[in-house]
Amino acid sequence: MVSRVKSFLFENKTTGQTIAKNTFWLVFGQIFSKLIKAILLVYAARVMGTTEWGTFSYVLSLAGLLTIFMDFGVNAIVTRESSRDIQAQKIYFSTALIVKVVLFLVIAALAFIVSPYFIKQHEIIILIPLAVIMLGLDGLRDFGASLSRAWERMEIESFIQVFTNAMIVFAGLAALYFARTAGSLTWGYIVGVGLGTVAAFYPFRSYFKNLWKNFDFSLIKKIFISSWPFGMLGVMGAIMLNTDTVMVGWYRSIDDVGFYGAAQRVIQLVYLVPGLLSVAFFPAMSRAIKDLDLMKRLLERSVSIMTLFAVPLTIGGVLLASDITLLLYGSSYMPAAGALRLLSLTFLPVFLAAMFGNAIFALNKEKKLILYVLIGIFGNFLFNLLLIPILGIEGAALSTVLNQIILTLYLIYFLRKELHFRILHQIEKLAGATIFMAIILLVLRAVGVHLYLNVFVSVLVYLGSLLLLREESIVFVWDRIIALRKGV
Repeated sequence: MVSRVKSFLFENKTTGQTIAKNTFWLVFGQIFSKLIKAILLVYAARVMGTTEWGTFSYVLSLAGLLTIFMDFGVNAIVTRESSRDIQAQKIYFSTALIVKVVLFLVIAALAFIVSPYFIKQHEIIILIPLAVIMLGLDGLRDFGASLSRAWERMEIESFIQVFTNAMIVFAGLAALYFARTAGSLTWGYIVGVGLGTVAAFYPFRSYFKNLWKNFDFSLIKKIFISSWPFGMLGVMGAIMLNTDTVMVGWYRSIDDVGFYGAAQRVIQLVYLVPGLLSVAFFPAMSRAIKDLDLMKRLLERSVSIMTLFAVPLTIGGVLLASDITLLLYGSSYMPAAGALRLLSLTFLPVFLAAMFGNAIFALNKEKKLILYVLIGIFGNFLFNLLLIPILGIEGAALSTVLNQIILTLYLIYFLRKELHFRILHQIEKLAGATIFMAIILLVLRAVGVHLYLNVFVSVLVYLGSLLLLREESIVFVWDRIIALRKGV
């Protein structure tokens, strides 16, 4: 039994087993690491107060927005090309690393020059240098992690994620012990991310020996030509995640930024799931480029799995937004509940869009998505411009919902012309299980059952209902568990 589990978790044998193994490690690493970091963020929000927390949220969003320009799709290209020819990884490593350092220097210079014209709050301006340092370290750490994806050894990336976030938590708690300010917590982040960067590059330390020798100047053009569609999609994603916070800061108080940041932290934790699942499927989809029937089956299975996750999370977020806000942040953060409720409506479109986007990349059709990127960037800005002045943080949340629905519908339209895949072909089973789960959730809430127990029971009811209804993906996982226990 132990040897079988060890073999399943640390060896690549078949396509299905490799996807399952990588999914497990990505989910474990990301969810566990983000959960322990969430403890730090919830504690920080409580002890720092809404003003200092709002300042930190603004700086974190600004660093997140800048980080994507440092990557601009380079990581995705290194992963894709290395997964097809692992021998080329050292050359891509050297070339991409030097490109990233140059990009960082350019972005850092622009941040120092431009930020005073767009940011008026003095408490944020003085933290810009720290935000720039954070973006550089986090960009390099993510690049190191992307190298292990090409090996389809996500257990390495999982360790990096857990270690990095554990260091952020330790350093952040230590920083808050001395000073409960945004600047102190930012320094804690920098220390944790710096240690994580060292861990990310350690498995690939031999690549540094011939860094300049393996650098291929001619490859720079190929990287940028291939990466710009990835980069534009990344820019769109960063804008949708981070410009809401920045624009709330333009129109509302720094306390409102703190409230919106509190809601976003919960939502972004859930957003990890589609990213992890889509990354786990990506190498298999890339190899299936010559077999569109296989690609279609992989996509349909992935869409089914995404939907099974997204729908109950949406229902739970909408029905329990106030309870979640009160439990995590306390009564002083209750204005965040409305934004959290609205942002929960983005789960299904975000889950589906993550997988659709990766399928398009695997098909090498990413250059066709320039309209998708433009819709995402300008739609987010326009909806924010219209709704935030009127509705405040709820307007920012509603902007994200509307924009994400439009984007997902566009992806479905585009991709179905290529693969003619089915969407929600078992909707009746999913609907039945979801309705039953929602009834149980509301009943338990009405009788005063604690939120943790309510969620636990509701999840069991949902999964049990799907199993009784013989939903394909759930039955497949259940059969694999039974087979593993029997040693088959």
